[in-house]
Amino acid sequence: MMRVSRGSPLLDEAQRAPACVTILIVEDKESLRLMLRKTLEAEGFAVETAEDGHAAIRSLRQKRHAMVLTDLRLPGPDGIQVLRTALEADADVPVIVMTAFGTVETAVEAMKLGARDFLSKPIDTDHLLLLVRRAVEERALRRENMILRDALADRSGAPVIIGESEPLKILARECQRVANTSATALLLGDSGTGKELFARAIHHLSPRRDHPFVALNCAAIPETLLENELFGHEKGSYTGATSAQVGKFELATGGTLFLDEIGDLSQGVQAKLLRVLQEHAFERIGGTITIEVDVRIVAATNRDLQADVAAGRFREDLYYRLSVFPLHVPALSRRREDIPLLARHFLQKHGAALGRRNATLSEDAFAALVAHSWPGNIRELENALERALILSDGDVITAQDLHLASAPSATKERLREIIDFTGPLEDVVARAATLVEELKIRDALQASDGNKTKAAQLLDVSYKTLLNKMRDLGLR
Repeated sequence: MMRVSRGSPLLDEAQRAPACVTILIVEDKESLRLMLRKTLEAEGFAVETAEDGHAAIRSLRQKRHAMVLTDLRLPGPDGIQVLRTALEADADVPVIVMTAFGTVETAVEAMKLGARDFLSKPIDTDHLLLLVRRAVEERALRRENMILRDALADRSGAPVIIGESEPLKILARECQRVANTSATALLLGDSGTGKELFARAIHHLSPRRDHPFVALNCAAIPETLLENELFGHEKGSYTGATSAQVGKFELATGGTLFLDEIGDLSQGVQAKLLRVLQEHAFERIGGTITIEVDVRIVAATNRDLQADVAAGRFREDLYYRLSVFPLHVPALSRRREDIPLLARHFLQKHGAALGRRNATLSEDAFAALVAHSWPGNIRELENALERALILSDGDVITAQDLHLASAPSATKERLREIIDFTGPLEDVVARAATLVEELKIRDALQASDGNKTKAAQLLDVSYKTLLNKMRDLGLR
């Protein structure tokens, strides 16, 4: 949970009783509907009610609600259909499903479809209020955090970054902090994690948003041409240079230059880039006039630049110039709770392009997506869904249509290699839990670059709890 200081509009929205925070209650029993309404109104929320699925769907299509509380069994369309309609109208709206006929299967179905919580009747009002307050506060936080939601896309050309996992929220807050500065940012992470999207987000959240965003993949251009792409050339500077050419630095004047795969730069280009970062000036190839530029650099790499510095492959002085503000983009395997959101987004995106607008994912498909390791990260996920849309016959895409490689037997054998299975069940489970706990803490520390406060946030534990666990596990 993000901390909010006093005076924050988010805290105000969560604590006061604004008319804009309207909760829709969908319940066919009048006595319960009235009780729920009085309970929420006593807390200061504005409340609207619907006595059946038809009325609920009409209301959801006519206006936006801050939250929906719906019974599962309703006259007309049931609570699952109300849930679907609510999320179609506003993918960010929290929905709590209530039922007196709750089963594990129903709860799983509702949660997979996007329900925030599942409550069984009779309703514990204290528990309900806790869930409502938490949902409203988190919705307000997400609304402010433009990098995660559609508010960012309202600006021309801004990217939409899908996800609500804790690692993504931490990265989003860091992007917001650096965006309003002139500091050079370095995005670190595996291929396919979406580093360019975050670079674009930093640009569109910055005062430079009305100036150009220019991207250059340093690994995609031959070394002999890369210097020309960056700095341009003068007419006659070499054979074939029949006219002057402006480089990326000049094109990005006043804005942001995104240098992807920065670790692939040659030593010669590294030296010239360092000079630009130090002096904010350069000459075109074959030129004598010094050109001054005001450009903000955002770089990205999937390489270990510190190892490259130690091996002499990357200049140490350039590394420190680029990594003023390092940002670690998490792998998809570290944000599995975002996979259903991303899957729906890509299904909608490619379904529209392929004439498959009605395509949906089955429960076993969702389970397969969440369980897959995704070494290719978000790019691999998008490709898998586009391929499934092309190959599947019906509107429901199954796990088989996804063609995801899996080897459960190999995984089980690997577990036997790393965990001691001898002794009572309780002892084996304890050893496995300790191993998982250690790996999880190590991942969080690595993702936070050793910052224990950030690591504790990633793990959703207190700073003191993290220190105690690190001491027990012998971690430094």
